[in-house]
Amino acid sequence: MRQGSGRVVFSRMREVIYGRPAASAVAELAEQAAARRVLVIASGTLSRHTDAVAQMCAALGSRFAALFDRVPPHSPRQAVIDAAALAREVRADLIVTIGGGSVTDAGKAVPLCLANDIRDAAALDTLLPMRSADGNVVLPACAPPGIAQIAVPTTLSAGEFSAISGLTDERRSTKDLFRHPDLVPAAVVLDPAITLHTPEALFLSTGVRAIDHCVEGLCSDAAHPYSDAQALRGLALLASGLRRVRSDPSDLDARLDCLVGAWLSMAPVTTGVPMGASHGIGYVLGAAFGVSHGVTSCILLPAVMRWNRTAIHERQALVAATLGDKNEAADVVLARLIADLGLGHRLADVGIGREQFGRIAELSMATAWVPQNPRRIRGPADVMEILALAA
Repeated sequence: MRQGSGRVVFSRMREVIYGRPAASAVAELAEQAAARRVLVIASGTLSRHTDAVAQMCAALGSRFAALFDRVPPHSPRQAVIDAAALAREVRADLIVTIGGGSVTDAGKAVPLCLANDIRDAAALDTLLPMRSADGNVVLPACAPPGIAQIAVPTTLSAGEFSAISGLTDERRSTKDLFRHPDLVPAAVVLDPAITLHTPEALFLSTGVRAIDHCVEGLCSDAAHPYSDAQALRGLALLASGLRRVRSDPSDLDARLDCLVGAWLSMAPVTTGVPMGASHGIGYVLGAAFGVSHGVTSCILLPAVMRWNRTAIHERQALVAATLGDKNEAADVVLARLIADLGLGHRLADVGIGREQFGRIAELSMATAWVPQNPRRIRGPADVMEILALAA
């Protein structure tokens, strides 16, 4: 295990509440924050086809100001602009998000838009980070978000634990990562019961996304003892919990293990450990081809781990052992887990053929994570090798 020297920077999140009903927990948090005008940003499906969002709004009582439930997958910029316009109209002083990663990321970006008077999608360009000559991320000069967010996730992609908001630029079909230390929600509520409404394939596939966080964090050249400990525990909880949910979807203990595992999976990202090619190529499949990020991890993680075998053998062995099979290669064990969950794991499963590999490879080289893969990716040809393994 690598030790050496290093620095661990923690996020500005204040608290995580787990195992409690979301509606009452959010109402208490809103009261503690002395909020008077709460904007709820919710999954449209959850809002229209269940009573979960209505219960949340009712629990807020007179503090509830408005509901925005029109965030499409991958958080298009225009949806954020529309939500910010509603927040201005109702003079929101707290944002509550309830839904998957797209809803959470949109909710993070709304306070940033309000603080910087961003009123159209193109103006968001002014808030994009830049890269310096030495490769470091440089944040733009901007006003920090002025109102807090409380996040209630219904999937396991775990973006609610990061200070990054991924928004799709509809002009270019690319996903941009907006960063600010104050983008991280002030609080997260993990309620296993609310995830009963989440379609099984979505819940399980986003669980693989969380496994992807753990695995790429463990295998990163920048891994450190704190992130290792969190990722290993998260990986074990996720592998067990996902299999139990697959066997019995009503098992709330298993669902809570998954939620906590997803929380722990974000320790590498939130403490500065870069992800690798699975995340980087996955952003391209999401923004340019509309593939959900849970599914991109199902497809890409085994292929990337296989391509990386020669570079990180010791770390891959640790992953395989944590997943319960120290005698197999990590990519084989991961592929078996994904198959056991009944999830597709080939590019062909989402209609992507070899004729599209060139475009994917070119776009992938421009992402933040592909250049930081532990086995160096020298150019599009290397990405195409990975894509061939996932075909």
